[in-house]
Amino acid sequence: MRNATRIVATVLAAGALTLGLTACGSDKGSASVSADYSGPLVVAASPTPHAEILDYVKDNLAKKAGLDLEVKEFTDYVTPNTATQDGSVDANYFQNQPYLDNFNKENGTDIVPVVTVHLEPLGLYSHQAKNVNALKSGATIAVPNDSVNEGRALKLLAAGGLITLKDGAGNDATPADIAKNPKNLKFKELEAAQTPRSLDDVDAAVINGNYAIEADLSPAKDALVLESAKNNPYGNFLAVKKGNEKDPRVKKLAKLLTSAAVKKFIEDKYDGSVVASF
Repeated sequence: MRNATRIVATVLAAGALTLGLTACGSDKGSASVSADYSGPLVVAASPTPHAEILDYVKDNLAKKAGLDLEVKEFTDYVTPNTATQDGSVDANYFQNQPYLDNFNKENGTDIVPVVTVHLEPLGLYSHQAKNVNALKSGATIAVPNDSVNEGRALKLLAAGGLITLKDGAGNDATPADIAKNPKNLKFKELEAAQTPRSLDDVDAAVINGNYAIEADLSPAKDALVLESAKNNPYGNFLAVKKGNEKDPRVKKLAKLLTSAAVKKFIEDKYDGSVVASF
């Protein structure tokens, strides 16, 4: 009986030791997956103006601030978010709040904004017409095909007096939400990046500011209708996967992106085609 008791005690002790080791192993595992803030901060960005602004920070401000910054350029509006979500990059800089809200909802991602940096006014451009009045009846207008930018484009056309939207039409408005279309305009839905290339095939196109600049269009000078910067919800921001807002590298970059030096760079380089939002 005494031997049996000793065996039981030994087993219990071994079990306790195993639990203890397991607990230690769990702690160690948790530590192994804790955030690693060493190495460069890798940021996904659209080439213009986002990557240009980041490159300015990298070349002129980052070293003094103790920030090792790496910029990766993407030409679409999807990959920067998926790469941020899966950890391929640490952050991204290319989008606005309505677009991010819609992306998170549709893709189950949890990306959050850190700091708003600038606005790229959306514009209506044409190789055919010099003003909106010159657009002929039945003209074809190219618009971005993603839900947020299409709604934004239709709001721009409404602001320019070309159409009237139904009451309550929101950020996700579509051509079905048009109440009045006096010129009987037709709409060609394209990927946002393709809209500048469509200008020779359509009567006019609504083009995002970054793609307009890349196509050597000046939003401030060439747009038939240009989005107002006042009370505009479409400011572009630095974004990260939720939980990474406290990354000290991200905090450093956020501070640099909203510095007086960056504001002056934006004003001098883009001459009103890109507007600082801070």
